[in-house]
Amino acid sequence: MAGIASYTLEILSRNEVEELERLERLAELLDSRFRVPGTDMRFGLDPLLGLVPVLGDAVAAIISIFIVLRLANLGVSRFTQARMLLNIVLDFGIGSVPVIGDILDVAYKVNIKNIALARRNLGVKRR
Repeated sequence: MAGIASYTLEILSRNEVEELERLERLAELLDSRFRVPGTDMRFGLDPLLGLVPVLGDAVAAIISIFIVLRLANLGVSRFTQARMLLNIVLDFGIGSVPVIGDILDVAYKVNIKNIALARRNLGVKRR
C-alpha cells in the first residue's frame, strides 16, 4: 500500500482503501477513460451517455449518486457529500442542455472532482 499516508491506515481499512480505488476507477471510466487522438483532451462514458437526451444524463447522474453513497459509507463528511451532490446537480443541469451540455460534460468532470473531494476529506493520498 505504498503511497498512502500511514495515518490513513488508522482511518480506513485495507478493504476501504480498495473500495475507494474501485470508485476512483469507475469515476475515471465515466469522466476520462478515453483520449481524443492527437490531443490531451480526455472524456469518458458520461458525455457519451449525455448524447441520449435526458435519459443519458439521468443514467450518468444515478451512477454518480451511487459513487457518493459508497463514499458516504467510507466516512466522507455530510458537508462533503452535500458538495458532491451539488456537483452532480450542476452536471445534470448543464448536461441536459442539447449540444452545449455535451461539450461542457467533457470539460466538467464531476466524478473525478468528487473523488478528489473524498480523498481530501478522508486524508487519503493517491498511490
